[in-house]
Amino acid sequence: MKIEQIYTGCLAQGAYYLVSDNEAVIIDPLREIEPYLERAKRDGVQIKYILETHFHADFVSGHVDLAKATGATIVYGPNASPSFDFHSAKDGEFLHFGALKIEVLHTPGHTMESTCFLLYNKEGNPEALFSGDTLFIGDVGRPDLAQKAASMTQEELAGLLYDSLRSKIMTLPDAVTVYPAHGAGSACGKNMSKETVSTIGEQKAMNYALRADMDKVEFVNEVIDGLLPPPGYFGMNVAMNKQGYESITEVMKRGLTPLSVREFEVLANEEDVLMLDTRPSGIFTAGFIPNSISIGLDGQFAPWVGALITNIEQKIILITEEGQEEESVKRLSRVGYDKTIGFLKGGFNAWLAENKEVDTISRITAETLEKTIDAKTLVIDVRKPGEFEAEHMEGAKSIPLDFINELMGEFPKNDPFVLHCAGGYRSVIAASILKSRGYNSIIDVIGGFSAIAKTSIATTKFTCSSNAK
Repeated sequence: MKIEQIYTGCLAQGAYYLVSDNEAVIIDPLREIEPYLERAKRDGVQIKYILETHFHADFVSGHVDLAKATGATIVYGPNASPSFDFHSAKDGEFLHFGALKIEVLHTPGHTMESTCFLLYNKEGNPEALFSGDTLFIGDVGRPDLAQKAASMTQEELAGLLYDSLRSKIMTLPDAVTVYPAHGAGSACGKNMSKETVSTIGEQKAMNYALRADMDKVEFVNEVIDGLLPPPGYFGMNVAMNKQGYESITEVMKRGLTPLSVREFEVLANEEDVLMLDTRPSGIFTAGFIPNSISIGLDGQFAPWVGALITNIEQKIILITEEGQEEESVKRLSRVGYDKTIGFLKGGFNAWLAENKEVDTISRITAETLEKTIDAKTLVIDVRKPGEFEAEHMEGAKSIPLDFINELMGEFPKNDPFVLHCAGGYRSVIAASILKSRGYNSIIDVIGGFSAIAKTSIATTKFTCSSNAK
């Protein structure tokens, strides 16, 4: 028996590769299927099943392409009705591969089709639970994503989740290993641990949602408390996962079209084309093509693309570090942004070589801010509300990056202001968006609040500038 967790940090997502004898099972695969095909070839096994724990909202699964490439059967639990061939497994059904078996555990609540898969070892004992978005390490799946499709309220879905956890999950032996679909950083929950593996016993002891003395009303209230609105692309990803999608091969081929500076410039001037710069934020701020948007590959790239580029059909042209073109197109496709139409050949250096116009973002250190700040200084914090509430500069204004498109009017257009996040990644994204819309008096803090917290201004009381909107 072999269990391999294939964890993708920028999506905080775990896919799984299981092997028994000459057969394999893939659970919740990512869009690009080569890693799974390569593993099967290396091990000399045939992929028999592709198990989907639910219709994913935060990424596009590789199930359709992988089934076409291998002949494997796509499996969903009850209540799923995709537009392609699949096996609709019944609650309690066993799926056999090699010398092992997997039990289908229907666990509605996160979504109506949500299903966990329980792997038994050769001795016939429960070994590992692939819990999808039903159970995370330290949390459970949010119950608000399937309200429209299920014609139910989030409270009703949370009630179903309570029942699923207590009848199907908490009754399992404590020694069963838990392998979830996501970890910390995913928008599919609110309190996930950085750990990506646990046990049933550990979760019963430390997961707030699995407390033995918790009744359904208390569970529902705690699970829905503090939920932020889901990113706008979630519904579009669900649709792609249900209906199918364009082959990843065609998406990559189109996206990897090299563009000369002249070709790039012509496309950039079209109204329906977005320039996306995937270089690290510190490099971007020193020089970038005017009106381009920074979302660096060195952070949580795909989730921020999905949260901030509101049209999944958006045409995109890329500025990347040389050699990162393929990675950029691939990560965009993971969240359904398939309309990349090319990249700047030679990257930003090619733009410089043609003496084209360049923009920059002003940056200061936290130490410099400490020396220059006064009561007139407007500081805007773009971290999430929970981060701001936990600790922030006295007098700072909270405008989370998640909602920058809706709250653009909250930023002063004609007055200078200081911008920061936790470490600098998100504030540069925000600064680039603001710059592209005519906000030019932005000062970004290098190192964000992590650097500010080491100075005296983290606790000094300042009053927001009267120019704040």
